[in-house]
Amino acid sequence: MWANLVIIVIAIVDPCLKTPMYFFLQNLSFLDIFCTNVTFPKLLAIFLEKSKAISFVGCISQMYFFLYFTSTEVYLLAAMAYDRCMAIHHPLRYTDIMNKRSCLLLVVFSWVLGFLNIVPHAVVASQLSFCGSRLINHFFCDLTALMKISCSDTHAIETLIFAEGVFAGLIPFSITITSYIYIIRVILNIRSAEGRQKAFSTCSSHLIVVTVLYGYMFCMYVRPASSYSPGQDKLLAIVYVAFIPIFNPLVYSLRNKDINEALKKLIGRKSIA
Repeated sequence: MWANLVIIVIAIVDPCLKTPMYFFLQNLSFLDIFCTNVTFPKLLAIFLEKSKAISFVGCISQMYFFLYFTSTEVYLLAAMAYDRCMAIHHPLRYTDIMNKRSCLLLVVFSWVLGFLNIVPHAVVASQLSFCGSRLINHFFCDLTALMKISCSDTHAIETLIFAEGVFAGLIPFSITITSYIYIIRVILNIRSAEGRQKAFSTCSSHLIVVTVLYGYMFCMYVRPASSYSPGQDKLLAIVYVAFIPIFNPLVYSLRNKDINEALKKLIGRKSIA
């Protein structure tokens, strides 16, 4: 969480980082912080206080917000892919295309689409009936784990969620893939090796983050119900909750000279003060 807070602060303080890429990165850092705070406090309570109980409303809320922030992150990364595409494909017109209004609209659309995408999941989960054991075999209230302990018929629900998830996921995935097709085509047309390396370095961090997130989403949600494994799901979930919020800022800061320079300036100011 602290790494994400540092990125947010330096992007606000340093005037050199007042660009679309860092505006999107700020929002990505906010999402990582929110996602961690949805699951991690209760997870700590389970291990430290041995308090494993959670209310039904609290459970549904936890499930919804975790999926909401994850879904929004997918749309935001698609917006960032479009931004990188414009920067490489139209460098002379980049500032006109990616102006403040365009960036704000892309971020707002990401948050709104993420909200709309997950509403069916919350509605479905709130209608589930629980007749027997209410012990969730998971670290937090995951929808798949909830359906496993429900006495409701979940076949239609599983089909709906799978279809809706695939359809909604195709939108940001298509934008991301299309953007990188244009990016790769432009990079391959650059004659000098130095020029190709410089162009690729502007989107390499984003590409790494996208690959990791889509890999997680595919393993968790885009699969048949018959392949469900509680142990695998818990492992993937704990890796995502604990690893991704650290991984994202680490990738962007290690591979980004502007952020490193801004961080040095910020540390220098505090040392002088």
